[in-house]
Amino acid sequence: MTEAPVFELQVPDLSAWRAGNTGVEGVWHFDSGQSGRAVMISALVHGNELCGAWAIKGLLEAGVRPQRGRLTLALCNLAAFDRFDPTHHDASRFVDEDMNRQWQVDRMASGNTLERRRAAELRPFVEQADWLLDLHSMHERAAPLLLAGMQPRNLALARRLRAPEHVVVDAGHKDGVRMRDFGRFGELNPQGEDAAACSLLLECGFHGDPGSRVVAQDMCLRFLLAAGVLDEATLQRALPGWKQPDAARQWVLEVTGPVVARNDRFRFTHAFQGLELIEHAGTVIGWNDSEPVTTPYDDCVLVMPSVRQARAGVTVVRFARRRPL
Repeated sequence: MTEAPVFELQVPDLSAWRAGNTGVEGVWHFDSGQSGRAVMISALVHGNELCGAWAIKGLLEAGVRPQRGRLTLALCNLAAFDRFDPTHHDASRFVDEDMNRQWQVDRMASGNTLERRRAAELRPFVEQADWLLDLHSMHERAAPLLLAGMQPRNLALARRLRAPEHVVVDAGHKDGVRMRDFGRFGELNPQGEDAAACSLLLECGFHGDPGSRVVAQDMCLRFLLAAGVLDEATLQRALPGWKQPDAARQWVLEVTGPVVARNDRFRFTHAFQGLELIEHAGTVIGWNDSEPVTTPYDDCVLVMPSVRQARAGVTVVRFARRRPL
């Protein structure tokens, strides 16, 4: 395993914002009283992914309120966050199991882990949202990725946002459903009002990189503006310095399949950081136990390679084809 990057992002003080105003810890909801979209921004689905918490803390401190529609801000896995230690930050990813694989009605109803119970608490807010932005970060140093799922409407929204450079089209994980794929957000062809339901998951960079906070803040501003809940002048006054330059260009990374570890001995041939373009099909990029893992086609892009959570059943890298957005 490669040496872990140094964790430089400071831990946000969330004490003033933990209670929320909804009766559910960490969840804030604001209603403008005017017609418009119901927008939700979530963070800390994983307790060691601090960039989104910084962004939500900043929105709350700035007094951001919707001019139209409704806005929900959610600090999701506070129990895992409370265990955070920058020297062992992976250990605070969750308490019992990955919260971002528990978004299935039967799992939430079972209530047999902390993350399933917490997902059940958050479920009503996710269900009432028209647009959802879920803020995350990564195990390794890498460029930001916007995960749009398989829905063309999400890809169209990514194009409107004009950031980041790389947009991932993927079908999710075999070991459970993500928040951004739950319910109507996961439907390929919803009807009626649900046809406008959009959800995006932003991987802002390495967990401990202060730049991940900048990426999260920038996307929050872009998302709120695109949703129409606030106008640009109001956002710029409330959040000075949050807006970053547009991406010079955007690429779609169409995921064709994952590589799933057989056990914790999975190893890569190189210290891949992600977004490497492997020119030739059949190139060995790792070893899954004793079996070589090879690229399935020419010009294959590696998406989010990491062995820090490697164990049986965990995705350690995805293969993708690249095209302009």
